Amino acid sequence: MPPDPSSPSHNMPFSDSPNARSKSITHAELDTNGVLNRHAAKNSAYQVGVSEDKGARRTMEDAHSFVVDFGGVRGQGFFAVFDGHAGKHAAEWCGSHFHEYLLSCLKRMSSMPIPEILNQTFHDVDESLSRMCEESDGKIHSGCTAVTAFLRIEDQDGHQSFLPASQDGDDLGSISSSESTNSPSDEGTLKKKRRSLTGSRIRNAFKSLSGSGSPKRSPSPVASGNGKSTAVGATITVPPSATRRVLYSANAGDARGVLCRAGKAVRLTYDHKGSDKQEAKRITDAGGFVMSGRVNGVLAVTRSLGDSSMKEFVVGSPYTTETELCDEDEFLILACDGLWDVTSDQAAVDLIHGVEDAQTASDTLMKDALANHTSDNITVLVIRFKNAPARA
Repeated sequence: MPPDPSSPSHNMPFSDSPNARSKSITHAELDTNGVLNRHAAKNSAYQVGVSEDKGARRTMEDAHSFVVDFGGVRGQGFFAVFDGHAGKHAAEWCGSHFHEYLLSCLKRMSSMPIPEILNQTFHDVDESLSRMCEESDGKIHSGCTAVTAFLRIEDQDGHQSFLPASQDGDDLGSISSSESTNSPSDEGTLKKKRRSLTGSRIRNAFKSLSGSGSPKRSPSPVASGNGKSTAVGATITVPPSATRRVLYSANAGDARGVLCRAGKAVRLTYDHKGSDKQEAKRITDAGGFVMSGRVNGVLAVTRSLGDSSMKEFVVGSPYTTETELCDEDEFLILACDGLWDVTSDQAAVDLIHGVEDAQTASDTLMKDALANHTSDNITVLVIRFKNAPARA
């Protein structure tokens, strides 16, 4: 049977507050069981720091998410920042559910290249937000920019041959909320079931706009795999030493990802703005216009998730990159434009280059944006890779 769409893992109710909320950050020694926004103190692959502030804005419309040992593989990770506009709902919902959609696509499209899987994930999330808008009679009409990163452990051929050939799991794959069911073998049945689950999840999210809470549940097992058992009912695959780490990034809008390689800033994303000539041409070719750097005189970004009323022009298709990490790669910064509006890529890298603690690094960047009088919300996520010690 499919997971319960009304459970806390599949439906985080929207509160009455105008401020977006991300799932609370928790801590574990090593085994996170794939729980969203849970640090692992003994994680030997990377350390995560997250800082946020509403800045000069009246409300907070950003959200963030990360999953340690993503997909049940030791050393993998998922990281994201969502910058909302016209309300909090799109960013808040993505913060709770985007990683589930990525897991679903990873399972359904297991033979496809990861950039294509990321592209499909963005499409699926965008479609779900549009359906949410329809079912809410326009009460949920917001959108959000997104920057996501997937740190994947691969063999030398770009595959994961160390994983079992097939795993049990529902249509969300190894759901990070730690639920497991049998998956249907028929692809048509899988798609039909997935649409039904998504629709139920959206309906429950909309019904919960009044702020009603979800009942507490005891954790259930994560999807199974071959590897070391790490908790009751939970299993983690520990990859062999002869693997490589590949960082896949995807973004829509002007939330940005910057990698520090040997002290130099390497931008992994593309700013989709109305001021960009290529994006402006795409919009005019589609029958829209750009005025004062805004799509149809309204929206400053040209790509986003949600914004269903402008979907003909403001598409959700992401820009993707693939980067094999090496020993010179020290850390990754994911942040919304509340940071990048007031600092450059290299200045941000220089500011935290000698900061070994990821949380201190993210705090430093956030405080610097405030000191430079950013006019936007600020969310900064720093991932410091353990193989590269900080250098002053």
